[in-house]
Amino acid sequence: MDSSTVRIISRCFVKPQHVSEQSKQPFYLTTWDLVMLSVHYIQKGLLYTKPPPGDYCEQNLINNVLVRFKQSLSIALLHFYPLAGRLATKIEQNPKSHSVFVDCKNSPGAKFIHAAVDLSVSDVVSPTYVPLVVQSFFDHDRAINYDDHTRPLLSIQVTELVDGVFIERWFPEGNNGPLLTLRFTHQNEFITRLETPHFLERIFHFSAKSITKLKERANTESNTTKISSFQSLSAFVWRFITRAHRLPCEIVTCCILAINNRPRLEPPLSPNYFGNSFQIVTTMTTAGELLDHGLGWAAWKLYQAVVNHSDKSVRGFVNDWLRSPFVYQCSPHLYPQSVIIGSSSRFNMYGNEFGLGKALTLRSGYEGKGSVDIEICLPSFSMNALESDEEFMAVVSKPI
Repeated sequence: MDSSTVRIISRCFVKPQHVSEQSKQPFYLTTWDLVMLSVHYIQKGLLYTKPPPGDYCEQNLINNVLVRFKQSLSIALLHFYPLAGRLATKIEQNPKSHSVFVDCKNSPGAKFIHAAVDLSVSDVVSPTYVPLVVQSFFDHDRAINYDDHTRPLLSIQVTELVDGVFIERWFPEGNNGPLLTLRFTHQNEFITRLETPHFLERIFHFSAKSITKLKERANTESNTTKISSFQSLSAFVWRFITRAHRLPCEIVTCCILAINNRPRLEPPLSPNYFGNSFQIVTTMTTAGELLDHGLGWAAWKLYQAVVNHSDKSVRGFVNDWLRSPFVYQCSPHLYPQSVIIGSSSRFNMYGNEFGLGKALTLRSGYEGKGSVDIEICLPSFSMNALESDEEFMAVVSKPI
């Protein structure tokens, strides 16, 4: 067997510690959940190193981690019971409607997988590009959200390496509200399965010092102090990826940011609100205009898109959706012209404790105080152009 082949050691399902009356009822999805049905999962994993040999019994260490993990998961599912469910659909023909919700009653629970691979931590983090085997560390690789009809809503895979452990860190979010309907009678009317071209994936590390310089430069060029570090870094990446694509000057390019609705609503939602409450904001210009102007110009446009996302625009989106429901579709035509930036450096990715100490990496990235890792996925010709761009690489730092 190839050393890079992931072996499944065991599979099981974990249910809530006990069944509450509330969990016997359907759990309805919000507009922000339903628009994402045709989108791929956001999946991340934490890579841990095992203690030095001789400091522990390896088998006991792994067994203890697995037992405690499943016990903790069972307790968590008591409070977050929708994660033990699966999607279900109610279809009406007259009028046409397609209602998707979480069935928390008729489900075996959350899936828990123990796997192993004959690779070291170095095999995962040392290559220039993220190894393809990392995709096998995720049970739901290439699945879209609608697939939760036949797959567990929550699936966790713990993969043992020779000298480390990779723990898939992903869970869906949702909020119980009224039953909302899509005006379709078959999934083919709103679900698209896009076969993406082969991309190279690489982690680029930006130190706190590099990001501070980008922020200072963006604000100076725009004669302001309002542009954030995230907006400065996003603008920087947008400009250089566009340059790497070598788009004609007249082609429209856009930078799409995922944005949190919680603090923008009036009154604001609690940061602990369990549910999707985010949208996307899009900044558009031509490739020529983006590259003819400096970093500050691009960063200011992103800043304006963010500050204009207010309570009024959030509620307007929801009202428009209720009048004419839709589901986001991924188009292959978007890739060359768009830069889509998700996740956030504000998320506490390294805060989980599984009895293995602090994680070394998030997927193949490195964490440092004030630093940011960006995983960029590009066709090979664009990735090669980006890596050969001396101005871009001068800002990229070596991980510590």
